Amino acid sequence: MVKIDQIELPDFPLLLAPMEDVSDPPFRMVCKEHGADLMYTEFISSEGLIRDAAKSKMKLDIFEYERPIGVQIFGSEVETMVKCAQIIESVNPDLLDINYGCPVMKVTCKGAGAGILKDIPKMVSMTEAIVKATKLPVTVKTRLGWDEQSKNVVEVAERLQDIGIKALTIHGRTRVQMYKGSADWTLIGAIKNNPRMHIPVFGNGDIDSPQKALEYKNRYGVDGLMIGRASIGYPWIFNEIKHYLATGNILEPPTLEDRAEACRRHFEFSVQWKGPVLGVLEMRRHYSNYFKGLPHFKEDRMDLVTLKEPEAILTKLEEIKIKFRGVDFLTAV
Repeated sequence: MVKIDQIELPDFPLLLAPMEDVSDPPFRMVCKEHGADLMYTEFISSEGLIRDAAKSKMKLDIFEYERPIGVQIFGSEVETMVKCAQIIESVNPDLLDINYGCPVMKVTCKGAGAGILKDIPKMVSMTEAIVKATKLPVTVKTRLGWDEQSKNVVEVAERLQDIGIKALTIHGRTRVQMYKGSADWTLIGAIKNNPRMHIPVFGNGDIDSPQKALEYKNRYGVDGLMIGRASIGYPWIFNEIKHYLATGNILEPPTLEDRAEACRRHFEFSVQWKGPVLGVLEMRRHYSNYFKGLPHFKEDRMDLVTLKEPEAILTKLEEIKIKFRGVDFLTAV
């Protein structure tokens, strides 16, 4: 068993990464159903939440079946981040996570997300202020450093632990790398194997198969894995990893019916939660992922991304199940 403060997780838990415009409640639902142990909201702007922005407030929607769940925040001003943490307490998540890893320019240019990796003293003081301001367990997600010359995450991990964070997730790239190249887990392993560290350490970056999950578990000794992009359109990754770690066997891949059913459930919740216009619109980014590898799917995908009525889309999903029944998915796509 792994514990984050008083939150009990199974041995070697699998975490769903917070992903902007992806890990909303409908997406989280299908990941939970397929084995995610701990999930996070999309990251929430502290400035937006303080201004009572509708989009930021909507990201605070959590549901009982999702527990344990964390709310992730980002920002560059200590006072605003503290106020944000206090607002988040009112929705009663299980933990509060601070995003010190987002590499996109519109976030980092303000000194938020991975931008704060240029100012470690501020990172430490901001974290300490948030820990003191909330009763929620505070965790952090960050990167190896700003660039190749500033990979100081081993020292940073100690300092963050010393001021009271309850768990740490490290993405194995620098901010400059963005999502390019391969994630370097060497320093993640060094943090986990540092005798001074006693909080859970989770690794993130490039985990896209059960075999790689086992390899990295054994090589780096982390307490669990955080999975992001590999779960988009493929929530089965969580249970596939769990099954492989437990038995050494690979589960059969999801069938066309499995994929269409997960897509349908995701779609219906999207419409229920966001309404028939936004729910339909924002679901369009997911169809290619759910049916990735299905040959000759282009025409059907065009229908899915142009149809506007929920009933028409549900009908189309049923048609796809019939049309492609028995067709094998391509593995090299």
